[in-house]
Amino acid sequence: MSETSPFKGKTGVKRILNATGYSLAGFKAAYQNEAAFRQIILLNIILIPLTFFLNVSRAEQAVMIAACLLAIIVELFNSAIEAVVDRVSLEKHELSKNAKDMGSAAQFVALSIIAMTWAVILLIK
Repeated sequence: MSETSPFKGKTGVKRILNATGYSLAGFKAAYQNEAAFRQIILLNIILIPLTFFLNVSRAEQAVMIAACLLAIIVELFNSAIEAVVDRVSLEKHELSKNAKDMGSAAQFVALSIIAMTWAVILLIK
C-alpha cells in the first residue's frame, strides 16, 4: 500500500499551476474571512512603500520589508490554525483555546519584530 496521499499525483507544470491556484484561493479566503489579515495587508500597504522614501540603505530596506511580509505569513498560519480548530469543533475546549492563543502569540511576536526592526533602523543611527 502506498504511503502517499491520494490527493497528490500531479507533477511538473501541472502541479505548479495547481499549487498556484490553491495559494491564490488561500489569499482570497483569508482576505474575505479574516479581519486581522486585512489589517496586516493594510499595514503592509502603508509600510512597504514608505521604505522607498526613508533614508535607509538597501539592506536596511530589505530587512524592513521582510519583517512586514513575515507578519503576513504568520497571520496566514494563525488563520489556518483557527479554521482547523473551528472545523473540528466549535465547542469550547482548553486545547482549542491554547491553539488559538498560541497562534495569536505568534502574530504578536511578528508585529513586535516589525516594531523593533523599524525602531532600530530609524531611531538608532
